[in-house]
Amino acid sequence: MRTLYPDLAPFKTFHLAVTAGHALYVEQSGNASGIPVLFLHGGPCSGTRPSHRQFFNPDFFHIILFDQRGCGQSKPFGKIQGNTTADLITDLETIRKHLSIDTWVLFGGSWGAALALLYAQQYKERVDALVLRGVFLARRQDMDWFIVEGANKIYPELFEDLLAALPEHAVNERVESLYKTVFGTDHQAAIKAAKAWALWGNQLALGADYSADDEGVDAEKLLAQVKMELHYAKNHYFIEENQILNQCGTLTDIPVVIIHGRQDLVCPLEAGWQLARALPQADFKVLPAAGHIAQGEAMVDALVTAMDDFKKEPNR
Repeated sequence: MRTLYPDLAPFKTFHLAVTAGHALYVEQSGNASGIPVLFLHGGPCSGTRPSHRQFFNPDFFHIILFDQRGCGQSKPFGKIQGNTTADLITDLETIRKHLSIDTWVLFGGSWGAALALLYAQQYKERVDALVLRGVFLARRQDMDWFIVEGANKIYPELFEDLLAALPEHAVNERVESLYKTVFGTDHQAAIKAAKAWALWGNQLALGADYSADDEGVDAEKLLAQVKMELHYAKNHYFIEENQILNQCGTLTDIPVVIIHGRQDLVCPLEAGWQLARALPQADFKVLPAAGHIAQGEAMVDALVTAMDDFKKEPNR
């Protein structure tokens, strides 16, 4: 059973100015002469953590972490102007060019997996391989599962709490209602809706391991984060319906590993299964007891193993 590599510190951190007044937090660790691997965090408006460096052998990989626009340590936090999927894809190219990297491996989970696929579909010649976890395909049905009909059957009482935080309960307009509330003029209603949304998402992601606790939560920062999440959701993640699957035909000669927990309540296994069908060369691993997050023995073992296998295949 593989475990995370030991803690390590970056050998370089910096902010990289991009368009629309955004500056991306970027860090490098591991072997500067090793195989470049880019970690793509979930969200949108999540961010990287020091533990994310530990999926990779620091002697073998040039490990690159960055916070997407408006996320984590990128500046300014929560800014949604000039913040679309196309902007994020351009940012990846800006980072690659700034670091003088020819090609790299993309390692992404959830929204990060969607972003990795979208980048690869546009810049195929720059991608050595994809390692994807808990695949999110950004389809209408994926959001419907999350907030209309599906996950509500698993946690019905918590779903009722989410609806109670909204002024409108239109069955097919819940994203719109959430959006109007968190961006509305009633600040207390916006905070209440943001907290309910975060509680709902955290419970689905963490399952039995989640314990809700508002103490120490920065309500204003949480509101900014939820605003960005809903900015993307309301705009259908700035892509065409089913765009990711429809364009997978361009990626059939790129090595791909897809790792998905069968107990994933945020991104159900169907998404990973459909992606594996669209990418017949992919190594598709289903973890029976794993959920959505990149934690737990089985998930960590699968992710670290996928990266360690690059040492066995130098020409991969």
